Amino acid sequence: MNPLTPEAALIRLIASIQTRPATETVPLEHSQGRVLAEDTCARCDLPPEDVSMMDGYAVRIADLDRPLPVSQRIPAGQKAQPLAPQSVARLFTGACLPPGADAVVMQEDSEMASTEVRFTRSPRLGQHIRQRGEDARVGDAVRRAGSRIRPQDMGLLAAVGIESVVVYRKLSVAVFFTGDELVQPGRPLAPGQIYNSNRFVLHGLLEALHCNVVDLGVVPDQFDQTVSALTMAASVADIILTCGGVSVGEEDHVRRAVEHIGQIDLWRVAIKPGKPFAFGQVKGVPFLGLPGNPVSAFVIFCLFVRPFILSSQGSLDWQPLTYQIRADFDWPQARERTEWLRARLHNDGGGSFLTLVANQGSASLTSLVQADGLVEIPAGHSVDRGDTVRFMPFSGLLI
Repeated sequence: MNPLTPEAALIRLIASIQTRPATETVPLEHSQGRVLAEDTCARCDLPPEDVSMMDGYAVRIADLDRPLPVSQRIPAGQKAQPLAPQSVARLFTGACLPPGADAVVMQEDSEMASTEVRFTRSPRLGQHIRQRGEDARVGDAVRRAGSRIRPQDMGLLAAVGIESVVVYRKLSVAVFFTGDELVQPGRPLAPGQIYNSNRFVLHGLLEALHCNVVDLGVVPDQFDQTVSALTMAASVADIILTCGGVSVGEEDHVRRAVEHIGQIDLWRVAIKPGKPFAFGQVKGVPFLGLPGNPVSAFVIFCLFVRPFILSSQGSLDWQPLTYQIRADFDWPQARERTEWLRARLHNDGGGSFLTLVANQGSASLTSLVQADGLVEIPAGHSVDRGDTVRFMPFSGLLI
C-alpha cells in the first residue's frame, strides 16, 4: 500500500464507523466528558423569574420625580410582593423583581435620606434586570446529541432542572505493547532493556477520553503470541490499540498477525513522525496499530486515534482546534510528507509566535514535555521566519 495523506487517512478512519455504542442514563454529577445520546431540553425557564442583576432598588421609572420610601425588602430566594405605588423595593443580586417594577437602580447610584431614597442617576427601562427565560425557555434544546459534556455544560443543565442525562456508554479499549526490551518502572534494567513509557502515555490519553482501558500488558516479539493477544483483545473490547510491531522489521509481527486473523485496511501514512500506522479489524473489532517510538505514538494518537475514538463514542466534536500563528523559526527543507513539529507558544506583547523545541527526534519524550503543541508543515512546503503556520495546542487535544 502506498502511504496515504493524513487527510485521506482520517477520512477513511471516520468513514469506517458504522454504529454507535448503546446508551445509559447517568447522574449529572458523573457526566463530565461523556457524550450526549439525545438532545437535552430545559425543564424550566432560565432564569425562572425576572431577577435583579445588582444590589440596589427596584423602581417604577414613572415614579422617580421625588425621593421615595422603601416599601419592602427582597433577599434572593424570597417571593416578591407587587411594588406599592410611589415606593421602591430594596433588593439584592438574584432577587425576584416585584411585579410593577420596570428597572433596578444599583445602590451606588442612590442616597438614603431619613426614610426615603433619592437617586443620583436616572435609570433606563429594564436596566439591571435579567428577564425570565432570557437564557433558555422550557423545552429549548440546551445541548444537542453528540455534544461532549464539559463542566460549564453541567452547570447549564443543572440550572434548567436536569438531574440525569442519556449518554453513550463508555468504550472499552484493549491495549498491548510489543517488544522484548520493555519492562515496568521499578524493576532494574538489564542490558538492552527500556522502561515501557508508552503504557503510561496511552493510559492517560485513553482515560482522558473516558474509555475503559483493558491492559493486556507486553506481548513478546513472537507471531503466535501476537495472534493470541489480538484474539483475546477482540473478545473483550470495542477497539484494539497496539503500540509497536507495525513496521517491516523481522521482529515486527503485529501487522502480519492482524492479516492472519483479520484484515489491514490502511497501513502507512505520509507523515512524520509516525509513518508506520496501521488500521483494520480483528474479528470485526476495529484495530489501530501505533508505532513504538514515543513521540510517533503520541502524535498518531492525537491526530488519528483520538478523533476515531471520539467519533465512535458518538461525539460530533472530534475535530481538534487549530490556530494560525506566526513562526519564529525557519524550516527550509520541503519534505515529501507532512511533518508535525513540537513547538512552544510565546507572546511578546505584540502578538503570539512559535518557536521549535531543540530535539525533534521521534524518541524524545522530553520534547513533548517542553512543547505546547504541534506545528504542521504540509508536504512540499518550507517555512520562513515570519510565515503563518497551523498550530494544534496540546490543551485542545488532551481532553
